[in-house]
Amino acid sequence: MLEKKGSVTNKVKLLWDKISLVTVLSLGFMVLGIGCMSWALFNIWEQSHYLREQSHYSAPLGYPAEGVNVEPDKPLYPVYPAEGDNIGSLTIPALEQRLPIIEGTGVGELKKGVGHFTQSVLPGEEDNCVLSGHRDTVFADLGKLKIGDQLIVQTSAGTYTYEIKRIRIVDKDDKTVIVPADHAMLTLTTCYPFQFIGNAPDRYILIADLGKTPEPGLSRRSWASLSPPCRVAFH
Repeated sequence: MLEKKGSVTNKVKLLWDKISLVTVLSLGFMVLGIGCMSWALFNIWEQSHYLREQSHYSAPLGYPAEGVNVEPDKPLYPVYPAEGDNIGSLTIPALEQRLPIIEGTGVGELKKGVGHFTQSVLPGEEDNCVLSGHRDTVFADLGKLKIGDQLIVQTSAGTYTYEIKRIRIVDKDDKTVIVPADHAMLTLTTCYPFQFIGNAPDRYILIADLGKTPEPGLSRRSWASLSPPCRVAFH
């Protein structure tokens, strides 16, 4: 009788140990999942906040406001796109990437791809066109690029090829990145260091000048029919 009682007790103890192990593992995976989601949301907020903080001018040098028609003799963009619009694609040959460009740099826009800073000019226009992306998604390999590499932007106005001229690492509070320029240029910005955990202290900047003459443009209708961009995994 005592042997049976001891056997039952041992079985109950083994069952309890198994339940405890499963509970601990389940809680561990749940905490890990919450941590990953929090990290992704933090990165989205961090990059959006950076662009808002660095913009110390509002629509200078004739930058059009949203929804306002541009009226030079032959405007590249007769109507300025609204936030959330897919305005084209960014191709990075050296990385074999093709990424969607979304108008705006808010949380929603940066989830979809590369964000265009709305207070900068659109691709192909004279001045500084600023694009931003997350260091752990669309711009995770930006550090592999070097001076001389090409950045190809395709929009409704045409295809524009830029060549990287400068690479900078600046403090997150630096005010010399989102500034007007006297020629057509493209600025890519992301948080840095790339593998930093937490609030990244710096920003990684690529500055490229417009080179080749733009090819004939695509109609506005064809924006959504561009060939599929590379896959972007959001962690």
